[in-house]
Amino acid sequence: MNSYDPDPFEPTLLARRFPIENQDESPRGKSRLNSPLRPILLRTIAILVALALILPATAFVAGRYWTRHALRASLPQIDGTLSIPGLSAPVTVQRDAHGVPHIHAATLDDLIVAQGFVTAQDRLWQMDILRRHAAGELAEVLGPSLVPHDRAQRILQVRAAADRAIATLPPDQLHWLQLYARGVNDSIEVQRPHLPIEFRILRYQPSQWTPRDSILVGLAMFQDLTNSFPQKLDREALSAKLPPELLGDLYPVGSWRDHPPTQPVLDLTNPPADFNEIPLDESQSKLNIPTTKPATKTGAPYLAVSSPDVGSSKRTTSTGDLLALQKILAASHCEGCTAGSNNWVVSGTRTASGKPLLSNDMHLNHSVPGVWYEADLQSASGSFHVAGVTLPGYPFVIVGHNDHIAWGFTNLGADVQDIYIEHTRGTGSAAEYESSDSNWHPILHQREVIHVLHHSDVILDVAATQHGGVATPLISNLFPRETRSLSLRWTIYDPSNITPSFLSIDSAIDWPSFTAAFSTFGGPAQNVVYADDHGNIGYHAAGRIPIRGSLTQPTALSPVPTDALDPTHEWAGYIPFDQLPQSFDPPGGVLATANARVTADGYPFPITLNWAAPYRNERIWKVLSSRDHLTPADMLALQTDVYSDLDHVIAQRLAYAIDHSQTKDKRIRQAADILRKWNGNVDVTAAAPAIVDATRAALWPLLLNPHLGPHPGGSAALYTWSEKPYAEEQLIMHTPARWLPPTYANWDELLTAAVAQGLIESHAPFNLTKWQYGQSHVVNIEHPIFAQSRLLQRLVGIPTGTKPQPQSGDTTTIKQVGRSFGPSERFTADLSNLDNSTLDIVLGQSGNPASPWFMDQWPAWYKGTTFNLPFSKIATDAAATHTLTLTPQ
Repeated sequence: MNSYDPDPFEPTLLARRFPIENQDESPRGKSRLNSPLRPILLRTIAILVALALILPATAFVAGRYWTRHALRASLPQIDGTLSIPGLSAPVTVQRDAHGVPHIHAATLDDLIVAQGFVTAQDRLWQMDILRRHAAGELAEVLGPSLVPHDRAQRILQVRAAADRAIATLPPDQLHWLQLYARGVNDSIEVQRPHLPIEFRILRYQPSQWTPRDSILVGLAMFQDLTNSFPQKLDREALSAKLPPELLGDLYPVGSWRDHPPTQPVLDLTNPPADFNEIPLDESQSKLNIPTTKPATKTGAPYLAVSSPDVGSSKRTTSTGDLLALQKILAASHCEGCTAGSNNWVVSGTRTASGKPLLSNDMHLNHSVPGVWYEADLQSASGSFHVAGVTLPGYPFVIVGHNDHIAWGFTNLGADVQDIYIEHTRGTGSAAEYESSDSNWHPILHQREVIHVLHHSDVILDVAATQHGGVATPLISNLFPRETRSLSLRWTIYDPSNITPSFLSIDSAIDWPSFTAAFSTFGGPAQNVVYADDHGNIGYHAAGRIPIRGSLTQPTALSPVPTDALDPTHEWAGYIPFDQLPQSFDPPGGVLATANARVTADGYPFPITLNWAAPYRNERIWKVLSSRDHLTPADMLALQTDVYSDLDHVIAQRLAYAIDHSQTKDKRIRQAADILRKWNGNVDVTAAAPAIVDATRAALWPLLLNPHLGPHPGGSAALYTWSEKPYAEEQLIMHTPARWLPPTYANWDELLTAAVAQGLIESHAPFNLTKWQYGQSHVVNIEHPIFAQSRLLQRLVGIPTGTKPQPQSGDTTTIKQVGRSFGPSERFTADLSNLDNSTLDIVLGQSGNPASPWFMDQWPAWYKGTTFNLPFSKIATDAAATHTLTLTPQ
């Protein structure tokens, strides 16, 4: 019998077997109705019905009790005394009103043990998932739906890179990871009887933390910030369908709006009247690649390239495969939501205090709990004291300040990945690849085993070639229909590029010691701003960035895969640290970056072709360069600024287009009136930014699809260039005839049609004045487990995420946001009084919904307010609400 068939003994069937109404009027029929069975039957029915109602309710109440009890039981001890192994002396952990631990230890060794212990108290499950995510081990606990993710991670060899890094790590660096792991493992043992509820729901136990796990956590961030190889394949696929004159419009490299921190302050209100090539930095915009020879020796599939984008007989990765990989690798799917950040520093000449102010907000994908964990770390020996944000699973502070200096990061966006089209022959163990010196070498093999919950293991044979003595995995298996042998070179495959410790950075006291600490930083490549208590400010790019071809005459970067036999694309080394972009105490008293171009005109080394759009950076420079007597409150106001010059310019152009179009549609005319009166602020209640956003989304298919053939499919989604908004602005403002579809008389008609189409696709209200941007542009941060089950959410009975909330800003405002993307923290260091420094994260310190520190910071983040970060002993003692003493066991 099917499990969904009615039970033959259920009460309704019994009622049918013994019907209440009986058409038989004979004495026998009446006696059956009045028999002694009738009251018994009715009582039975009543009892069963009651049970049917009571049992589910009872089960729900019991389930909620168990859930609530499990949540409360897994809350950490935050007061009193707790003995743990591995300490040489007592350690004091003071927590302030937001649960931020201020850890005071006698020695640096004890401090790092305690950091690992305390972080795991609040974030153990997050730490476990992070290491599993990087290693490709999620399917083991989350099931077969995660196999594609794990398979991609194994093919990309992230776990293997961690293994190589640990094997070659200097003893002093390994020491700190071992101490941190000791603290985490101490915490795991304390928590073992009452683990975080996610472990109990998923029915697994955390394994011991190892130094490799910390490396994996760091590599997860490295991957988020540098994984650009899919864009090269996307561009290659589009290049096969579009003529070169159109490709040049789609892929700008920098713009007139850029303001590199190494250039003097310019008058950004006066752009040049016209420009043909951007930027003037030829080393980064010249893209002529020597023609390479076909693979005649092996008959292997080959891409003949005479320029980066155009080939005469081009084979490319299929659009379907590329779009599938986007879904596997991308944690956020909103347009323009690429990992980036804002940072800036102003000298005392521009502040109210006369000392520098430094601000940083790093833009990443949101999660529950958040990316960062706040901490204040101090050891009595060596006068080590640093506060800021840490990465759960990784020792020391990543961004923050110590007694003398402060620093902040934005992603540089350096091109640290190359795809090679390999020449191979043979199969299986006899397979070989050809190197640029015309020699043949055996293909390397790595066996990978993916454990899958309740399913058989998945076995992978990951093949690899070698370039520069480093294994480069063949990634063709990421794409089921790929016929070429594609290998990936990435800086993480060189173990010397894995930076396991921020100790020297956290300990720096001035510009020389700070830059010396970053001189060995492997990556991900960053823009670093600096301030110190002597009034100095600085900027330095940091991280290992490959030089292709020759150290003295670098080869231009290729935006598409290149022939493995072309020696001009082999890596010759890395850009010397002292020749990376830098600035110290500029006359204008302002330094800022926001992922846009940082290289001055004539800079000799190619860093990337894919800078971020310039609008955030431009806005920051304009505001800071026009102000003085700045305060921390001014820094927060700038971090939450929602003016978009791009949207404002487009709004004016759309209004003009509608005015000059033939449309008689009163609704479209109403849109023009709304657009022309708008001030450019992307506010929650404004209608104009909703119209602009809808129009921009509708415009790209109108532009691209006519050039992508009769069946474009999803090809337009392959256009993922970071400066896509700038390319869009140039097309809209310069209206080149080569882009005008033949069905439109002119660009005014095209733009008017885009407005109309955007309103339809966005389901805009008939009266556009009632349309509010925040209705369709929300922030929604969900717990990865609880959000998957409404029953679980009801059992928990308290919020486990934000739910959709209206959100101001977009991807071109300083407050760069998407649905599940945005500032992961907001930090300002006041070098005149470090206790006036401010810091907030998105949700809270704890990963436990039952904790008062689970989402206590969310209202401040959402409303654009912040909190002081106590640093001095007087301030931390005054702020302390709980004190735990860890003692040696």
